[in-house]
Amino acid sequence: MYEALLFDLDGTLIDTESIAMTAGLAAFAAMGYPVEETFMHSLIGKDQQSGGVLIRNHLPGIDLEALNAQWGTGFRAGVDLGLPLKPGTTELLALVPGHIQRAIVTSSGRTEAHHKIGIAGLASAFKAVVTVDDVTRPKPDPEPYLLAARMLGVAPSRCLVFEDSEVGAEAAHRAGCVVVQVPDLIPSSRRWAHHVAGDLLSGARLAGLI
Repeated sequence: MYEALLFDLDGTLIDTESIAMTAGLAAFAAMGYPVEETFMHSLIGKDQQSGGVLIRNHLPGIDLEALNAQWGTGFRAGVDLGLPLKPGTTELLALVPGHIQRAIVTSSGRTEAHHKIGIAGLASAFKAVVTVDDVTRPKPDPEPYLLAARMLGVAPSRCLVFEDSEVGAEAAHRAGCVVVQVPDLIPSSRRWAHHVAGDLLSGARLAGLI
């Protein structure tokens, strides 16, 4: 039924969203612009450039370069302490038949993505990694998922995607993939997902993968 599995990284395979949230709140506060968690939620799943537009619109006077530097330092410090895998990650990867190809499709930059994948011990489990540096139009545009399918030589309709965010689910849905959404910090609107589940294994069962 499926020829490839495509996974988002942050909030789907690895638990980085809580680290990003903590580091981001601290960075905004240190810059003299404390923000609410609800605003932080609006940035989930977006690449840095798209998030920067939202931040500038919300806080026109903020020094975005300094904010990103402070936020990045805090985030990297948190990541380097260790990256827990999301529930079901190890079990699902072990259950997937060998003939089904696997790729990661992330809104992180190339260097950051591979750093996190390495720390999490996931590098050997995936044939390809698509980052925001590999596309001209990031999520929610379908380009990242279309590129991943093309790299694996698989039609998008034969790809099963696991995503946590609305932005990512929209990108995968618009690419023509089957979408399993496993919400992390924000509940699913159910607009873009074919299946919504509480964890990866439950989602895989709903989609008929296992």
